[in-house]
Amino acid sequence: MDVARAYLQLGYLRGAARALVEADAVAPAEVRCRPLARTVVAQGHPAPAGVARLAAHPLRWRLLTELAASDYRVRELVTLVGEPQNLVSYHLRLLRDAGLVTAARSSFDGRDSYYQLDLDRCADALAATGVALHPALRRERVAPDVPPADLSRSPRIGVLFLCTGNSARSPIAESLLRHYTDGQVETASAGSQSKPHLHADAVRVLREEFDIDITAQSPRHWDTLSGRRFDYVISLCDKAREACPDFPDQPRRAHWSIPDPAATGGTDQAGYLAFRRTAAVIATRVRHLLPVLSAIRS
Repeated sequence: MDVARAYLQLGYLRGAARALVEADAVAPAEVRCRPLARTVVAQGHPAPAGVARLAAHPLRWRLLTELAASDYRVRELVTLVGEPQNLVSYHLRLLRDAGLVTAARSSFDGRDSYYQLDLDRCADALAATGVALHPALRRERVAPDVPPADLSRSPRIGVLFLCTGNSARSPIAESLLRHYTDGQVETASAGSQSKPHLHADAVRVLREEFDIDITAQSPRHWDTLSGRRFDYVISLCDKAREACPDFPDQPRRAHWSIPDPAATGGTDQAGYLAFRRTAAVIATRVRHLLPVLSAIRS
């Protein structure tokens, strides 16, 4: 603990966080667990110092890094980090308790859960950590709504969104990425079992919430895109992810586990509210994707 204080006096936050972890590692188990629970979790919100300590742990940092790229199931994270499942599950629980990671049942197999990183919560927590250390470290958050200029470079970046019916989630994502990048990214969407028509609420929510008109668009099967090159292939449906085909040049893959808003089966108004919630989630994830796409061209 004295080492951590010395780092803080010198202004080295990362060194202080590492020292806390090292001190935690050598402390007796009954001493380690109680302070972690007190400092990291307070009604679902991580305390500023607790975030630095939580994220500085090597395995938890690795889990955060993997989940920043894609949603994953526990067994997939076990393979990625090369650690036992009970250890991975323990650290995932700590991250969930801190509100940095969430979990939802898979729509393909209810025995599975997909873990997701809440990037906005992470940004808020890390910003609060800096301010807690010194007010001069306050930084105003800027939403990545404006696409980086280098997205217009040739050849254009290609992104493909996939779901089952290509009637709701994937066309919403396709339209929002095209909207946010002003057409600088070559976007497309397709499905494993394409529906005859777009869902009416998908068309409505894009028109009313984002002023985007997709009435002329139609669902398509992903076989129609075989042989086409993409830089990124993103699945939004747990079922479609299991059957996702291969594409040329081994594009980067990511999964966004987003429930089908059309599966709510509610009244017209309740069904539309589900589409509004889904569109808001997709819009956030598309905005977070923009700096990633920019990095491909850097």
